[in-house]
Amino acid sequence: MTEPHRLPAPADVAPAEEDTESARARESEQPWLQLDRRMLLVHPVNEIVKLLPVLLVSFVLGAQSGNHLWSFLVVAGLVAYGLARWLTTTYRIGPVHVQLRQGVFQKRVLSIPRSRIRSVDVESHLLHRLLGLSIVRIGTGQRAPGQSDTNRFEIDALSSDLVPELRAALLTHTLRHEGSGPAVESGDAVATGVEIGQWRPSWVRYAPFSITGIATIAFLVGAAFQYGLSGSIDPSRVSEGIASVEHVDLTLVIFGGVIALLILASAFACVRYLITYGALTVTDNGRVLHVTHGLLSTRQTTLDRERLRGTTLAEPLLLRLAGGATLDAIMTGVAAGQGSSSLLLPQGPRTECERVMATVIGDERLGATPLAAHGPVARRRRFARALALPLACAAVLVGLSWTSRNVHWTAWVVTALLLCASAALAWDRYRGLGHATAPGWLITRSGSLDRKRHSLDADGIIGWTVRQTWFQRRAGVATVIAATPAGVGSYAVTDIPADQAWALVEAVTPGGGDVWAGR
Repeated sequence: MTEPHRLPAPADVAPAEEDTESARARESEQPWLQLDRRMLLVHPVNEIVKLLPVLLVSFVLGAQSGNHLWSFLVVAGLVAYGLARWLTTTYRIGPVHVQLRQGVFQKRVLSIPRSRIRSVDVESHLLHRLLGLSIVRIGTGQRAPGQSDTNRFEIDALSSDLVPELRAALLTHTLRHEGSGPAVESGDAVATGVEIGQWRPSWVRYAPFSITGIATIAFLVGAAFQYGLSGSIDPSRVSEGIASVEHVDLTLVIFGGVIALLILASAFACVRYLITYGALTVTDNGRVLHVTHGLLSTRQTTLDRERLRGTTLAEPLLLRLAGGATLDAIMTGVAAGQGSSSLLLPQGPRTECERVMATVIGDERLGATPLAAHGPVARRRRFARALALPLACAAVLVGLSWTSRNVHWTAWVVTALLLCASAALAWDRYRGLGHATAPGWLITRSGSLDRKRHSLDADGIIGWTVRQTWFQRRAGVATVIAATPAGVGSYAVTDIPADQAWALVEAVTPGGGDVWAGR
């Protein structure tokens, strides 16, 4: 086997793609390449950050015993592990396959046919940027159920100077017009095009309208208690602190605590939003959508328009009240919650999200298409579900009152507030429920706390399901589900009148519902 070594020339790293017997023969002679030597500085730092609690424990043990050998051994072990990772990680880009060989204790060889490459994402963390390195992630647009992140094709890391040409070479077949030559001549051509979306600093005002800040605070508090904060709390001092505020109104204390928590959570959310999405741009060259964002850590995502099947306009309740939304692309092979990114715009003005959505879809009318309501039965079902719990609570309180048991007034107040909130939620869920059909498109919207409007291309729909539960059959409604290999895999039109179900299918996919009409 040829010894691993590093070639600086992009043309040598990524030869022209071809799938012939001679190419396969040449591929076996292709050298295995090592990562950039500058990764010797990155791997140990990454491992130290991951194992920071272990380092803290070793430092404490060394301080108590007067022997700091523990800290030295841990750091030396992490440096040795980083060196071993660099020595055991090699990659090879041949004319037919892209291969990655890695593993210190367990060897793995990942291989992807170049003809199946659908995305090449580039990411650079702060330390990578300082050293001029980039992380390259190669995707095929598919991911098997249960596949772990350890099996994803990630080259961490290459010189940033090699990445543009390498990405262009790997995406040549994706960026090629039918019947013509390659559409890409250089790495920079992948990122060029018309700018259709750009992040603005004023959008940071939408960051607090999410649970990001509260989740960050909860994580930090949990981590602090997990690693010994609870042991350092003196119960006597806590008691003294409680006694010192006994003369203060408890309601005022709770109100002040909530305000302080909201301010802190908003600050965390704004900082994270700026770091993650700052300087975001979306460009379109007619073949790919290129999304770049990040201040400290940058990320570049290439979305192939051939795999574009629509968009999702998300409007969580708090963000919707602020007039904001987020926009994602519905892409074949890019599934939600599986580590793949299809983000087009983060939290921002709804009008801007709608404008970019219309540009991406190529039809300004879809965003303004009015949605058909689902009727009184759908409204009744939402109120019945939402009011079941508060009405049950009210019935329990009435029963206790009839049995001459003393029910505190706060229980009635809480039940009344729960009843009002549930009724408002049910009404908002019904107002957010709707669908529309346009030539070649299915538009469906649902939800209240997490409302989403999906615009799905009919060409991406591979099957239909009309489902009725026992309760739906009695109510005369049905749920129509469009199956697709894109996005979340299925998009539902919930609780429409049953006699309209197959007509909807026929409107989106002519010939798909006529055989069931009248059955």
